[in-house]
Amino acid sequence: MLDVLKKRYAEAREKAEATPLDAFDVSDPELFRGDTLWPWFERLRREDPVHRCNQSAFGPYWSVTKHRDIIAVDSNHRVFSSDSELGGITIFDGPQPREQTSFISLDPPDHDQQRKVIAPMFAPESLKVLEPLIRERAAKILDELPVGEPFDFVDKVSVELTSQMLATLFDFPFEERRLLPRASDLILAQPGPDSPVVQTEEQRQVEFFQIFSKFTALWDERLAKPPQHDLISMLCHNDATRKATPDAYLGNIVLLIVAGSDTTRHSITGGLLALNQNPEQYDKLRANPSLIESMVPEIIRWQSPVAHMRRTALADIELGGKQIRKGDKVVMWYVSGNRDGEAIDRPDEFHIDRERPRQHVSFGFGIHRCVGMRLAEMQLRIMWEEILKRFRRIEVVGEPMRMNSNFVKGFDAMTVRIAA
Repeated sequence: MLDVLKKRYAEAREKAEATPLDAFDVSDPELFRGDTLWPWFERLRREDPVHRCNQSAFGPYWSVTKHRDIIAVDSNHRVFSSDSELGGITIFDGPQPREQTSFISLDPPDHDQQRKVIAPMFAPESLKVLEPLIRERAAKILDELPVGEPFDFVDKVSVELTSQMLATLFDFPFEERRLLPRASDLILAQPGPDSPVVQTEEQRQVEFFQIFSKFTALWDERLAKPPQHDLISMLCHNDATRKATPDAYLGNIVLLIVAGSDTTRHSITGGLLALNQNPEQYDKLRANPSLIESMVPEIIRWQSPVAHMRRTALADIELGGKQIRKGDKVVMWYVSGNRDGEAIDRPDEFHIDRERPRQHVSFGFGIHRCVGMRLAEMQLRIMWEEILKRFRRIEVVGEPMRMNSNFVKGFDAMTVRIAA
């Protein structure tokens, strides 16, 4: 497998170096599905860190690829807007009315008011209550894994833990918990005959309706009861979100499903892959399990589960020596900022004992910094604490199947084996 990867990376590097900068389009999902994005972003950071792509499947856009410039954009919501009516937070075009979107695609004050509604779920006192439950569930998931035979780690571990926790956060019917990561997959997948997720747009729409009609019923159910400590109850009992349109409510549900599932789920998988690709780090971890504390943010940096976030310029502004014009689409490539050698020492190496492992940009900055980042880190920490108690090593035995997405950098499947 490593020989195949080395050959693929060498071919990608040769192509990236030979392509004129004015023909660069790093939004191509194939770069992410093949994991061949790295030399393209490396060259942009080196030669044109704020780069204008004039023609792509998503229209013209600016690529922001350096750590410092990403922070500058992410921290300046007064100039760089997330407003859905201007395009929202992804590179995909298609403005939406504010009444049909989630709070992450709003600017202050509406964003701040709605974000505060769900923030108590991720406060330290809530996480303290959730920790023993996460540990109990992680232990049960690991104890039920087959030993000595191949299995899909994504399905049996990563998706299972995150689906259980999402069901708890929503107080969603536990026996139907797999509908939650399924919803995330449907949102992010490109329909097609070769897609491992969904083959046609019609199929996607039918499944969407089936899943989200359940959330409509849960809204009515929670609204008729006194406020409880779950995300749906929080949304329907707070003045900032209680009068939301059905589309806005479902927009917030979509946001919470994707954010609550994908960061953790793909980081769990990506962490195991990174340890297999760097066996000396796996040995170091087994010899000193206390390194889990620094390994968790290093995994999140290395995986960069959210590949990009988009903003729209509200005014003309200079960035990295380039003139951004009002209305321009500006894409912050977190995957690139997390490999910037000016901000991170030896960024292309995976080290579980970094002195400053939280230098990454994976959770964003400013008002949109991920509200659930501590919960994501806690799930990763607990999962690895429980893995080390049980297994000497979990071995990746096949090349992982990566998602066909330039937004969420993740995995559809990864075959592993636990030695008998």
